[in-house]
Amino acid sequence: MTVVDLGAYGPDFTADPYPYFAKLRESGPVHEVRTPHGERLWLIVGHREARAALADPRFSKSPATVGTTMLDERVIGPNLLLVDPPDHTRLRKLVAREFTAHRVAGLRERIQSVTDELIDAMLPAGHGDLVESLSYPLPITVICELLGVPAADRAVFRAWSTEIVAPAEPGGEYMAVHELGTYFDELIEDKRCAGPSDDLLSALLRTRAEDGDRLSAPELRSMAYLLLIAGHETTVNLITNGIRALLAHPGQLAALRDDFGLLDGAVEEMLRYEGPVLNSTVRFTREPVTVGDTVIPAWEAVLVGLGAAGRDPARYPEPDRFDIRRTATATATGAKGRNHGHLAFGHGIHHCLGAPLARLEARIAVRTLLERCPALTLDPDTGPLDWLPGMLIRGVRGLPVRW
Repeated sequence: MTVVDLGAYGPDFTADPYPYFAKLRESGPVHEVRTPHGERLWLIVGHREARAALADPRFSKSPATVGTTMLDERVIGPNLLLVDPPDHTRLRKLVAREFTAHRVAGLRERIQSVTDELIDAMLPAGHGDLVESLSYPLPITVICELLGVPAADRAVFRAWSTEIVAPAEPGGEYMAVHELGTYFDELIEDKRCAGPSDDLLSALLRTRAEDGDRLSAPELRSMAYLLLIAGHETTVNLITNGIRALLAHPGQLAALRDDFGLLDGAVEEMLRYEGPVLNSTVRFTREPVTVGDTVIPAWEAVLVGLGAAGRDPARYPEPDRFDIRRTATATATGAKGRNHGHLAFGHGIHHCLGAPLARLEARIAVRTLLERCPALTLDPDTGPLDWLPGMLIRGVRGLPVRW
């Protein structure tokens, strides 16, 4: 099989990878590729195959499977994205004891309050960058308050987190991971000495399972790291990508303004159409695995194409059409198998723990922005969008708009 060099597509692939995924899909659901950063691995682009791979125990999340370790594992410690059962089962159970639906639901009023404050601040200018004004400060404020990170420290988190998930050049994430690890060591020690508090990090310090099990210091540090990075970076791009899709489809925008009962379905369509995570984090084959007509050998690195799966015509009719009624129509017709089940938050035991919080923030941010900015539009006086590099996060560094 020929190795497909994704880097040869240049900036066009970064700006719009979906036509390239479609072309790959035409010749099979999985391909051996070379990423724009030069890594050789396998990429799954079919929805059915992607969903199966995400829940298949023959694909390991632990780098130890191939005798290596990842940067964040070496510096921060093992987290949920880098371990398999039974370690994964244990860690997720301990975190789930505190990161509950009740805790997330209790954030609704605060999320609304922060959203209102941010929009109050942006309105007088009449134009600006939506990422700077709303998409970034909302989720970073929410996740930092949830974890108990002091407000004064939040500004530096942006540089660290952006460099970790979308490094400007290979190797740029190394210093950021080290600095973030040191920061969390100090923060956790401060909380240990300060005594009881109701933030999530303090709760995780105290939590114990029925058998007395609890998170070790490295596990607590790595969990804080994962919750911070995954808990805000993805939501930034969910909000930004979603608003950009609405503004690029005036009919859909008008329909949502006329009926906010479509909001839940609109957010799900945003996640399917251009979700914030383009590909899963890497998996490794424990043994030869057949995907479609292709055998991926043992000990190979594999990416599951979440974005590619969301545009698979075998799953979604007219997959390149943005349709906020897609989910509602499927429910009304009973065609659940055709339209439901996007993979934007993953699937199986590694399904995103923070999905309910991301959905809640997106619903509040989108509705409030559209209600308070009836003339919201893309700014026609700006140049091309600056897309985040890499194969993990799908988003732009800024979204110039007028309101």
